[in-house]
Amino acid sequence: MAVTLVASTFRSLLTPIAPFTWYDIPISTLDVLAALRLCVVLRQLREVAQAEHRASRSSPTDEEEEKSFVKDATTALVVVYGGEAVVLPWLGTSPSFLFSPVVPGLYTFLTYVVESLPSIPPMSLRTELPLSILDGFSRSYLLCDLIPPVVTTLKTRDLADSPWTMIISALFIPNTGFLLVSLFSMLHPSGYALATPPELRTRGWTTMDLWVAPLVTGLYALTTHTQPAWGAVHEGVYTLVRGTAVGGDGEGEKGVQAVERETARAACALLLMGLFITRTMKNFGGDFVREMFAGGSSKVIMRSKVDGKPYRGKVKTQ
Repeated sequence: MAVTLVASTFRSLLTPIAPFTWYDIPISTLDVLAALRLCVVLRQLREVAQAEHRASRSSPTDEEEEKSFVKDATTALVVVYGGEAVVLPWLGTSPSFLFSPVVPGLYTFLTYVVESLPSIPPMSLRTELPLSILDGFSRSYLLCDLIPPVVTTLKTRDLADSPWTMIISALFIPNTGFLLVSLFSMLHPSGYALATPPELRTRGWTTMDLWVAPLVTGLYALTTHTQPAWGAVHEGVYTLVRGTAVGGDGEGEKGVQAVERETARAACALLLMGLFITRTMKNFGGDFVREMFAGGSSKVIMRSKVDGKPYRGKVKTQ
């Protein structure tokens, strides 16, 4: 029932919308919501970095750079296209932003809109919990609909049919953009500077987005037989499980069939929603409970992981 509901919602979210359809541009509701979500998160992280900088600077001469829309838009585009720019040339294909200016223009425009707002709500359980549902939809769309075709349509068949290429692409294409942003401190108000990305520090490998991307793409490829090798593995797992459950060696049964792509994508979306909701509760649930029982707190704790994008946070008093 839940899978059917999610699959139906997906179809609605992926339907192209006006005014883009007037010009035959296939931009959907999910495209717009995902882009807006990212632009808001980047502003929230930028404000956290600004607050930390102002609280920790040792002298008034340690000043911030003047706010720049070009810098903000560049940061958003690096997050979106950094992975493509780094990985796709190695696969012998071109990044998507070279074919059309529509999506880069959408992110640039929404960055301008978000940065022009007088204020936005800070990260909290009230805001992040419902947005975890949106994150589940947008991330599963990326990991199930966008990344696998990049690999399976490669001209080099050894790469197109390689499960390893699929997993590596799923790991680096979604995550490299934020790695670059952290590497160059692009969200820091005092200017660019080299720094070790949080993902590469101690226990950084536990960051959810690092491991959930190849996991979800792998599960999708396994159940839909995206590549021949995945179909063979699916068959082997099915035979083993069935043989263990009913006894015997499982031979003589009809081969396992591939799951419909919409069904597999919906199941992946539900998995991601559960993971993101769990992370949100872990990061913000304790503060919410304390505020409820304390009748409001004088402290705001900026958590380290928002939509899987780590950023160091400290306790600030208001």
